[in-house]
Amino acid sequence: MAQPSRHAHEAPPRDPVRRVAAAVRRRVLEHTLTHNGGYLSQACSSAEILATLYLRIMRLGPSQGPLVPRPFAGVPCAANPQAFTGADYNGPKAADLDRFIFSPVHYALVLYSVLIEVGRLGPDALAQFNRDGSTVELIGAEHSPGHEVTAGSLAQAISQAGGIALARRLRGDTGRVWVFLSDGELQEGQAWEAFAALAHHRLGNVGVYIDANAQQCDGPMTAVMTIEPLAERLRAFGAEVHEVDGHDPEALAQLLQ
Repeated sequence: MAQPSRHAHEAPPRDPVRRVAAAVRRRVLEHTLTHNGGYLSQACSSAEILATLYLRIMRLGPSQGPLVPRPFAGVPCAANPQAFTGADYNGPKAADLDRFIFSPVHYALVLYSVLIEVGRLGPDALAQFNRDGSTVELIGAEHSPGHEVTAGSLAQAISQAGGIALARRLRGDTGRVWVFLSDGELQEGQAWEAFAALAHHRLGNVGVYIDANAQQCDGPMTAVMTIEPLAERLRAFGAEVHEVDGHDPEALAQLLQ
């Protein structure tokens, strides 16, 4: 099968976010064709959201992770000082910098591709994808590039983000905690408990971007278990909600202006 290519008369997008999003889709498509499988649909729905977060929204320091990802060093525990997380790729932890919590870990291929396109991960990192002993996992974990926590079962990350945000507020940190969430995770009760807790503790230092693509592995969301009316439900739980086109970088970034 022919590899995807750009026609000679097509100019690359001028907007850096659109340029990165297009490159992410192309990279994920090429990887999927080469390996006869992969999580392609997630790249189609989330590329602009993640590119906007990295280029326009989050205040992150320079990556501290190696361009060539480290091999798996074992699970974090007191007896394993060699363990690490993939949060290094999002820069140092500092009071004035943001933190990023990546919830739908089955989107990992998309996140790795974004990290490559924004220069936080080496271009050959995907050669290690889904190999034994590699941290570039098919389903990301806390040691995978760009991941700070293990977020499976799905919907657990929003609770972990709430705990981080509360601790940061108690310390007086000015940085925010950003969460990327998929809409299917809102079929889980824990997600709604987490939103209730965020509202109860008035954690205004948490921002959540939801990829509402209306699809999941078992079919359309409406056929499996609807979560609509999503915006109204989130508002009822105390959230400030903005509905925008997830493929429009300006609309995605406008929320902070």
